[in-house]
Amino acid sequence: MDLQTEKCDNFLKTNDFHQYTLFDITVDPGLKDDAGNELPRPFNKNQMRKWLKKVRWEKHKYEKRSKEKARAKERKREARAANIDLGPNRKMLKKMKFEKNKSLIGVILDLSFDHLMSEKDRYKVIKQLLRCYSINRRSDSPLQFHVTSFGEKTKVDISRHNGYENWDIEYHEKSYIDIFPKEKLVYLTSESENVIEKFEEDNIYIIGGLVDHNQHKGLCYKIAVEQGITHAQLPLAKYVNMKTRKVLTIDHVFEIILRVSEGTQWDDALLKVLPLRKGAHLCHSSSASSLEQPGQCDDNSL
Repeated sequence: MDLQTEKCDNFLKTNDFHQYTLFDITVDPGLKDDAGNELPRPFNKNQMRKWLKKVRWEKHKYEKRSKEKARAKERKREARAANIDLGPNRKMLKKMKFEKNKSLIGVILDLSFDHLMSEKDRYKVIKQLLRCYSINRRSDSPLQFHVTSFGEKTKVDISRHNGYENWDIEYHEKSYIDIFPKEKLVYLTSESENVIEKFEEDNIYIIGGLVDHNQHKGLCYKIAVEQGITHAQLPLAKYVNMKTRKVLTIDHVFEIILRVSEGTQWDDALLKVLPLRKGAHLCHSSSASSLEQPGQCDDNSL
């Protein structure tokens, strides 16, 4: 054994170095193709990298969640000591879900675009869906929240969040056009010439679940026209000016609908919801440029 090899062995023993290998795998979450079929082994190099990423997540998610729970308990303890109200806990929120009177206004998140997005962008959509659910369940008058075109890819992506089936969301595998009356549907799209002044009861507003970095601009408008359903855009340009592009995330659009339906004035709702980095400020002109696609998301919007 040469000196270099001996030094290397001593380093590994001293530092208790452990390299993650296939021998450490005790779970197999599997890897599926675009059609939802489980891929046979052996994988190619790219597939194996994705599979190992999923394995690492499965192995460490319980440990990670345990640490998150411990941190949450510590924050609650510190808040009680400082006499700070953190609002209702999960148990109270679950009980409140059955006691609240829901708004007659419905919102649909259309998830029919998963074939147009990368895995990374699909995860962004799930993250924004989670945010929509969170703010909705804390509202005194929550919206009727529906998810349509809930396909195999989305089910796999959202399965990272245990208990999603119990969220106060109506999941539909079919498209909204096959579920709801066409005359009640309104697709939100910046290309529409119709500007919303108020959200009508019994109407159902559709947000496109698409994070595509503006590669498919106008797609939601085209779909609405082809399906013969009403389309409209939010009156963003009428009330605020922004320093950045007028591109809103899914959860921003959802929260604007929620706040306005609760009775908040448009200008107050927009200033409250839009992030500070947008540099939004009130304007008094309705001739400003129109909205970008409300269902889309730019890189820095998360």
